[in-house]
Amino acid sequence: MKKARKRLSVSGSQASVRKHEEQLPWKKQKLLDIHQALNSDPVDIETLRRAAVSEGGLLTDDIRRKVWPKLLSINVYSLPAKPSKDDREDHKDYRQVVLDVRRSMRRFPKGMRVDEREGLQEQLIDIILDVLRRNPQLHYYQGYHDIVVTFLLVVGEKMTIAIMEKLSNHHLRDFMDPTMDSTKHVLNYLMPILERVDRELHDFMIRSEVGTIFALSWLITWYGYVLSDFRHVLRLYDFFLASHPLMAIYFAAVIVLYRQKEVKSSECDMASVHHLLSQMPQDLPYEDLIGRAQRLFMSCPPSLLTQSAAL
Repeated sequence: MKKARKRLSVSGSQASVRKHEEQLPWKKQKLLDIHQALNSDPVDIETLRRAAVSEGGLLTDDIRRKVWPKLLSINVYSLPAKPSKDDREDHKDYRQVVLDVRRSMRRFPKGMRVDEREGLQEQLIDIILDVLRRNPQLHYYQGYHDIVVTFLLVVGEKMTIAIMEKLSNHHLRDFMDPTMDSTKHVLNYLMPILERVDRELHDFMIRSEVGTIFALSWLITWYGYVLSDFRHVLRLYDFFLASHPLMAIYFAAVIVLYRQKEVKSSECDMASVHHLLSQMPQDLPYEDLIGRAQRLFMSCPPSLLTQSAAL
C-alpha cells in the first residue's frame, strides 16, 4: 500500500511539472526554446527560424545579436576587419552614399546625441563602401542604406558588414544589378498574388493603371524607410531573415489585401490609388499580416507565379 502511494506521488509530481510547463508564459517559453537552440550542437537553426517568424519574433536586440548571424550562417569568430577610410572618396558611389546617409537622420533614435549619431553615420558610409569594394559585382541603390542602418543600430559595425555581405549576395541580390530589370521582376509578382486571392481587387488596380511602383520603397528597404516605429522594422527583419527572399513582396501583397476596402472605395485612377497606397498606415496588425503572408506563400508559392511574373 505504501508503494502504491509512492507511485501516485511521483505521478502527481510529473503532472504538476507538465502543468507548470503548459502555464509558462509564452515569452518565457520562447526565450527558453531560443536559448536551448543556440546551445545545441549543432545549433538548431530550424527552431531559431521558427522563433524569428512566429509571434513576437526574436523579442530582444540581445537575442537578435545572437540569432541573426546564425540564420545567415555567419561565422562570428571570423568577422571582416574594421573598414579602412583610405581611398573611400575614390569609390564611384561615394558621393551618393554620403548624400543618402546625411539624409538618414530620422532613422536614428530620437534623443541620440549629435556626436554619437554622426559617428554612426560615418560607420554607415564605411560599411556600405566596404561591402561594395569587396563585391564589385554589386551596384549600390538608393534605399540600401536604410537596410544597413537597421543592422548597424542592433549588431554594430563589424557584424553589419558580415550580414550585409551575405544579404547583398542573396536576399537583396536582385536589387543590386546595374539596371532595375531584376527589381521590376520581383515587383511583377505582386499582381499575380493579388489575382489569386482577390480577383475584384486585382481587376480594380489593373483598371486604375496604378502599377506596382508604390511598393518599390517597401521592397528595397525591407520597409525600413516607410515605418516610423523601429520595433516594427525589427519585427519584419526577423521575419524576412528567416524566410524566402521573395517574402517581402508577399508582405506587400497582404498589406494591399488588408486595405482592399479603402482601395476599392477610391477613385479608379492611377493618381488616387497610388496616393492611397503610398501612405503607409503605421498601425498595421503586423503579427496578423506576417501570419497571412506565410500562409499565402505556402498556398501560392513563387513557382506557381513565375510565368505570370515574367509577362
